Amino acid sequence: MAAWRSWSGGVLPELSHIAGLKVYVAVVIIVVILIVVATVVVCVGRRRRTKKRVKHSSGAIPLVTKEIVVEVKIGEPEEDPKKKEVDVEESTASVESPNIGWGRWYTLKELHHATHGFAQLNVIGEGGYGIVFKGLLLDGSLVAVKNLLNNKGQAEKEFKVEVEAIGKVRHKNLVGLVGYCAEGAQRMLVYEYVDNGTLEQWLHGDVGPVSPLTWDIRMKIAVGTAKGLAYLHEGLEPKVVHRDVKSSNILLDKNWNAKVSDFGLAKLLGSEKSYVTTRVMGTFGYVSPEYASTGMLNEGSDVYSFGILLMELITGRSPIDYSRPPGEMNLVDWFKGMVASRRGDELVDPLINIQPSPRSLKRALLVCLRCIDLDVSKRPKMSQIVHMLEADDFPFRSELRTNREKDHVDSKAAASSKIPYPTRHVEPLDKSSWR
Repeated sequence: MAAWRSWSGGVLPELSHIAGLKVYVAVVIIVVILIVVATVVVCVGRRRRTKKRVKHSSGAIPLVTKEIVVEVKIGEPEEDPKKKEVDVEESTASVESPNIGWGRWYTLKELHHATHGFAQLNVIGEGGYGIVFKGLLLDGSLVAVKNLLNNKGQAEKEFKVEVEAIGKVRHKNLVGLVGYCAEGAQRMLVYEYVDNGTLEQWLHGDVGPVSPLTWDIRMKIAVGTAKGLAYLHEGLEPKVVHRDVKSSNILLDKNWNAKVSDFGLAKLLGSEKSYVTTRVMGTFGYVSPEYASTGMLNEGSDVYSFGILLMELITGRSPIDYSRPPGEMNLVDWFKGMVASRRGDELVDPLINIQPSPRSLKRALLVCLRCIDLDVSKRPKMSQIVHMLEADDFPFRSELRTNREKDHVDSKAAASSKIPYPTRHVEPLDKSSWR
């Protein structure tokens, strides 16, 4: 007991205080320090591994898949695989970078400010795909911001398709894609702003007793649309099939220049493929019959839709109009019947003040009929359509007949006068050779 008292009363008091602290307090502090150090080491290691995999964060940096970038670059010279890997990482690097090669990434805050909080007053378009807002960026440029509706991942699909289809495309008859926004579940596309509405509004809206769309303006719109589609079909590799050509997707500027928009349903078609089989999508009245029945899609489907659009320009009527009499509800059937009965001049929109010349009208009617040919192989390419609509010397049977009759009259007049009419020299036949 004496020894115990000696130890507990002498040694223990000395060991129970370290730098003025009790032993158990010092132990607790040391344990806490070790836990903190271990936690920091684990977090640093995890962050380094995450950076090596993908330079993503939870919303500050847009979610761009490698597949999108590679698809956009198809058709460019083959590069070193190591360099491609670097390109992918650079493309997903930071939202603060103002230009990442094929468009700028905008933050949700920037677009919220540009559209005044996505105000209802700034809505310029609305549909199943989402809502389009007019926006004013900090640099003073006007843009159209399409906020995609996230219905069962549809926003992500349309976002990806638009990036693939027209991310790097620049053409005067295609709406330019300025940039993108991807934060959390939000997916937005930022386009150049086209300031004169859609073709649908000018054709079917309340424009008064006389349409501002004269015949010449309508043909200008048709040619511009055809040039834009020709570039998608024949100027790109892989080619782009729009799949939703219609009047509401043709935007117009103040000079009535047409710009094809809305590539959310577009499909890419490589040169090794003549068609792609896909789920039938589009707008009723514009979809080609072979695509609707088989799901086989190629550029001929766009040609058919363009033919319907051209009919719409000529007549001022919608493809399907249930307010019309039974025989006129379907534009294609009514159009074909009127042409077959030689009443083509009655097809022209009555809101056009100055009627087109017979020559110009015949040219447009013929292009329509060729575009909607049920035999896909007989439909012209979009570049051929551009030529047919622009050419002044496009031949018609009636004009050829008139020219032949004119030549016949001229030959008679030459024979009756002393002015020789030029004829081809023909050698006399040797009758001995008949034996």
